Amino acid sequence: MAFLLKRLMQSLVVLCAMSVIVFAGVFVIGDPVLVMISPDATEADIEATRAKLGLDQPLAVQYLRFVKAAVHGDFGRSYAYSAPALRLVGERMPATLELASTAMLIALVLGIPLGLWAGVRPDSVFDRSVMSASMLGFSVPTFWVGLMLIMLFSVKLGWLPTSGRGDTEMVFGVPFSFLTADGLRHLFLPALNLSLFNLALLIRLTRAQARDVVGQEYIRFARAKGLPEARVVLVHVLKNSLIPIVTVIGLEFGSIIAFSVVTETIFAWPGMGKLLIDSINVLDRPVIVAYLLVVVTLFTAINFVVDVLYALIDPRVRHG
Repeated sequence: MAFLLKRLMQSLVVLCAMSVIVFAGVFVIGDPVLVMISPDATEADIEATRAKLGLDQPLAVQYLRFVKAAVHGDFGRSYAYSAPALRLVGERMPATLELASTAMLIALVLGIPLGLWAGVRPDSVFDRSVMSASMLGFSVPTFWVGLMLIMLFSVKLGWLPTSGRGDTEMVFGVPFSFLTADGLRHLFLPALNLSLFNLALLIRLTRAQARDVVGQEYIRFARAKGLPEARVVLVHVLKNSLIPIVTVIGLEFGSIIAFSVVTETIFAWPGMGKLLIDSINVLDRPVIVAYLLVVVTLFTAINFVVDVLYALIDPRVRHG
C-alpha cells in the first residue's frame, strides 16, 4: 500500500507541474482574438472580445481561474467551436485510443516473437535479417512512410481507403471501427504506420534481453534437464526478459497517444491529434490546453500502471 501511495503522490505532483508548464506555454503561442475576429475590426472591438474571453487578465489570474474550473471538470469553451473544450477532446479520444491500441498490438504481436527468436539464434541469417529490417523502423520518417503506404495500397493497388474512419459500431455509446469490415479497412494503414517505430524498438529490445538471458546458468540447466526448447524459450527466457519490455510498452503506448498527431493528420483520422492541429491553426487555447492535459494525465496513468506491474512481476521492486 505504501508503494502505491508513493507512486500516486508522484503522479499528482507531475500533473500539477505540467498544468503550469502547459498553460504558460500555450499562452505565448499568440493572440487568438486576432484570428477570430474580422481584419477590419477596430481596436475597441478587439479589446471587447479579449475582455469577453477573459484574456485581458494577468496570466496568473487566468491560470488560477483555469485550475478552479478544471477541478470541476471545466476546461473552458472552445473559441472556434463554442463548445466545452473537454467535451470536444473526449469525443475524439476513442478514435485515438483505438488507433494507438491497434498500433501497439501490431508491435507486440510481431515485435516480441521476432526479437525473441533472433535473440535465441544470434548471428544467424534470421537474426541479421530481422535486425537489418528493424533499422528501417528507426530511420524512415513516419510522415514519409504514411505517404508511401497511401501511394501503394490506396492509389496504386486500390485495396485500402486513403483517409477517414469508415463505418463504426456503437458500444455503450462509443463508436469503434474495428467492429466493422469497412472500419478495419480504414484502420489498418494508419495503425501500421504508427506501429513501425515501436515494432523496431521491441524487436531490438527483446533480442538484447533474450541474448543476455540465454547465457545464464539456469537456462543451461533447463536445457540440460531435457526440457523442450519451446518451454525453455517461452517460460524461462521470455519471463525473465519481461521487466524492460513492460517498461517500454508502457512508455511507448503513452508516446503513441501523444505523437499520433502526424499519422492522424496524414490519414485524416478523426482523433485528438487531428483536433489539436486544427485548434493550433486558429489558436484555440482551451482545446489545446485540454488536449495536452488529457494526454499528460493518460501518460501519467500509464506510467502508474507500469509501476504496479513492476511490483507484480518482480517483488524486489516493491521491497526496494
